[in-house]
Amino acid sequence: MNSLAPALGEAELLAREEQATPATLDAFLAQVERRAFRMAEMHLGHREDAMDAVQDAMLRLVRHYRDKPAAEWAPLFWGILRRRVVDLQRRRKVRSIMIGWLGGGRDAEGDELPAWEPADTGPGPLDRLNDAQSWADMAAAVKQLPQRQREAFMLRVLEGLDVAETAQAMGCSEGSVKTHLSRAMHSLRDQLEDWR
Repeated sequence: MNSLAPALGEAELLAREEQATPATLDAFLAQVERRAFRMAEMHLGHREDAMDAVQDAMLRLVRHYRDKPAAEWAPLFWGILRRRVVDLQRRRKVRSIMIGWLGGGRDAEGDELPAWEPADTGPGPLDRLNDAQSWADMAAAVKQLPQRQREAFMLRVLEGLDVAETAQAMGCSEGSVKTHLSRAMHSLRDQLEDWR
């Protein structure tokens, strides 16, 4: 006997069942309930979630599409159910990720999930190395400046004092501060050309 015969018989019965459009929405829902549940359970793998998905799809069909022609009920219902199943799958995935991140926990197979750790947004090792090298080169270049230029540079650039405050701290005029700073900047640019 052909092993496809029972499958074809069942498929023909399902096709005939769908062709006979019920006269009422209640009759339509009674007709598709079992198949909808089987489909949802197959996708979700959880009996209660499948029941919730089918019930929600039926309620949405009744609330929003009861006035549609009977021929439109089937595509509307199956579309609603498909979207509901996808929503439940997404929620389940997000829930499992969040539980895994926040508390470690265990997955469906009982394996321990990794605990959540915030991403390291700081500079990488190469960036830190470059920063350290550039800072060391800058410190060496600043040490080579004449004393007054070094003071003007450190007070104005590193400490953030304005010209008047720097002049007061150095005991000189504002014009002298500007001159010393200009010469210091020119000298540092020349010495640190490789870091540009």
